[in-house]
Amino acid sequence: MRIHVIHTLYEERLARSTRPFLARGSKVQRCRQCMLRTHLCVCEHRPLATSNAAFLLVMFDDEILKPSNTGRLIADVFEDTFAYIWSRTEPNAEMLALLDDPQWQPYVVFPAEYAPEREVTTVTLEAGKRPLFIMLDGSWAEAKKMFRKSPYLDRFPLLSINPDKPSRYKMREASKANQLGTAEVAARIIDLFGEHHNAELLDLWFDVFRENYIAGKMNRQLPEYSSLSILEKFMLSDDAAL
Repeated sequence: MRIHVIHTLYEERLARSTRPFLARGSKVQRCRQCMLRTHLCVCEHRPLATSNAAFLLVMFDDEILKPSNTGRLIADVFEDTFAYIWSRTEPNAEMLALLDDPQWQPYVVFPAEYAPEREVTTVTLEAGKRPLFIMLDGSWAEAKKMFRKSPYLDRFPLLSINPDKPSRYKMREASKANQLGTAEVAARIIDLFGEHHNAELLDLWFDVFRENYIAGKMNRQLPEYSSLSILEKFMLSDDAAL
C-alpha cells in the first residue's frame, strides 16, 4: 500500500501533540491511513490517477487529525501531492522552496470575491511548466485566515469555482449552502484543467469515503449498490478501453 504525504504528516503531527486530539468519534477504532472504521477500511481500493497536475495542501494545524478531512483523498488519487501544516509566523521552508521551483506554475484555489484583481478563469501554462493547485485545507473560517495571513501566496493567480450543485459532503456542518469539501473543490479544479476523467475518478473516490464514513458514524449497513461498486465499475471500463 502506498504511503503518501498525508499519512506521513499525520504521524508527524500526532507525535508532537501534547495531549490527545479529541475529535468527535475519537474513541472509534479507525484505520490510520483512510481514517474510516477498521471494518469499513477502503485502502485496498484506493485509485491512482495519471495526471499532469499537482496539488499543494496547506493545512490548518488540527485539520490533518480530523477523520472527516477530505484533503487526504486528493493525495490518495494524485501522486504529486504536497502537504504542510500552516504557520502564520514561520511558514515551512520546504513549502516556500516548492513555490519557487521553476517546474511549477502555482494557482491559489479560493473564491474570487476575496481578491478579484487576481482572478483567472482558465489554466494557461508557460512552456515546460506544470500546474500546482494550492488548496487551503481547514474550516471556512480557518481557510479565510490562512488566505489573509499568507503573504507569500499573494503573487499567485486565483482560481475560483461556482458550484452548480450542493455539496455531497455532509460529514461536517458547512457555513454556506454551496460550500464544498476540499476533495470536491479539487475535482472541479482538475475538471477545469481539462482532466475530466480524473475529476470523475476523484468524485467517485470522495463518494466512497463519504458513504463509508457516514455508515460508520451512524452504525448503518452499506447499500447493496454501494459507491465502491460504482467506482470499481468505472475503473473496469477504463481497463476495457485500454
